[in-house]
Amino acid sequence: MASNFNTTPNKRTQALNAQGQMERMVDTVDNRSSVGQGQEQKPVQVIHQSHSAKEDSGTGSGVLASATAAVASTLQSAREAVSGK
Repeated sequence: MASNFNTTPNKRTQALNAQGQMERMVDTVDNRSSVGQGQEQKPVQVIHQSHSAKEDSGTGSGVLASATAAVASTLQSAREAVSGK
């Protein structure tokens, strides 16, 4: 199923969410088509969440830092399993 988002959004708003982070909401149309089904248009809302500079400052609390730590831990576990430790 192919999916293409409309490049001209209808409406944009922004607000603080419950965690105090800025969110930008964009109302747009999702255009989908699949073999034998024709084309379907459906209104959707896309939400972009901004993260504070403190979270992304390399202090270890960012999403990328957490993912990196998880990968490192998994690799270490795999090394230990292979070496029999």
